[in-house]
Amino acid sequence: MFSGSLVAIVTPFKNGRFDEHAYGDLLEFHMANGTHGIVPCGTTGESATLSHEEHERVVALTVEIVNRRIPVIAGTGSNATDEAIAFTRHAKQVGADGALLITPYYNKPTQEGLYQHYAAVARAVDLPLILYNIPGRTSVNMTPATIARIASLPAVVGIKEGSGSLGQVSEIIHQCRAQGRDAFTLLAGDDALTLPMMALGAKGVITVTANVAPRDMAGLVNAALAGNYTEARALHFKLAPLFGALFYETNPIPVKAALSMMNKIGPELRLPLTPLSSDHQERLRHIMQETGLL
Repeated sequence: MFSGSLVAIVTPFKNGRFDEHAYGDLLEFHMANGTHGIVPCGTTGESATLSHEEHERVVALTVEIVNRRIPVIAGTGSNATDEAIAFTRHAKQVGADGALLITPYYNKPTQEGLYQHYAAVARAVDLPLILYNIPGRTSVNMTPATIARIASLPAVVGIKEGSGSLGQVSEIIHQCRAQGRDAFTLLAGDDALTLPMMALGAKGVITVTANVAPRDMAGLVNAALAGNYTEARALHFKLAPLFGALFYETNPIPVKAALSMMNKIGPELRLPLTPLSSDHQERLRHIMQETGLL
């Protein structure tokens, strides 16, 4: 259902508040440069430090400005199932096309707990749901067997897979196909693995890099989907320095610094995130100049 280069968009701040003007400009920037979908209120959008009111405003404003031109997949995950349901209901009410739900963090649920969490959301809200597995952030890995089990829920249409394991990616695809879920969509959750994951059958990526290089990320994914791996490889290697640079420090510290260098947003983050170190600032600026972004 969802494919392509889907941007995990930043949330710009100005004087401690959500900068709606800068955000609207970012959305137009993406739609003018080939991004296939917008994912607000994910990790890159600093969802963990948004108030509930801010979270809902970011999602609603995204839907309003995008106005059905491309899909909006709202980040609605939480480590509390009831809260995830509430955010997902709101996304449905304001017109989002789908929801992205991270595995509950800190709680460290069992595999059964993960299944019951997603089943509860799927029962409560009639909206296409995308799972998000990123054990490096949450301390729990959703196994391929659990993913295939959750994929049997009609509302669950795909997964953003960020375990970093191509073996796990292969097993997810195999197990879902074995259960007749050929339409279940796998999306890369690690920009550097977009191309190898697409070679295995992924349909795109929910990407940090597209925040600064939307046209090239969309081009990489378009080429891979068309089977043009020569072009896809060329774009992969062009973007590879950015894939590393945008994770010099905890995401979204570097990508917000990069967008500030591009005069797209201000540099503000919310504690406990802190500004990019001066050493990394210079290294990032150099790479952005080399890739033609500055």
